[in-house]
Amino acid sequence: MATNTKAYLMGGPKDGTSQDAGDQALLEIEIDGMIHRYLKTTQQHGDDGVAYNYDGMVAPGGGEPGVEDPAARVASPKADAEEG
Repeated sequence: MATNTKAYLMGGPKDGTSQDAGDQALLEIEIDGMIHRYLKTTQQHGDDGVAYNYDGMVAPGGGEPGVEDPAARVASPKADAEEG
């Protein structure tokens, strides 16, 4: 059985383009210092590829400081209570 390796990107900044993806379920593409994510679907695109839907943009370093403190978002109140 042949494996489709062509990803057809749907949505986001690369909408309508394609690229080789191998068997990856998640494609991460860097554009202007940010990571744009595309997820593999079960939808075939023509005879030679699979559709990948846009999943959003993330900073390469993870959470960025701003309105919320990134460390506070991942803190667990239950874990803090059990330590005390």
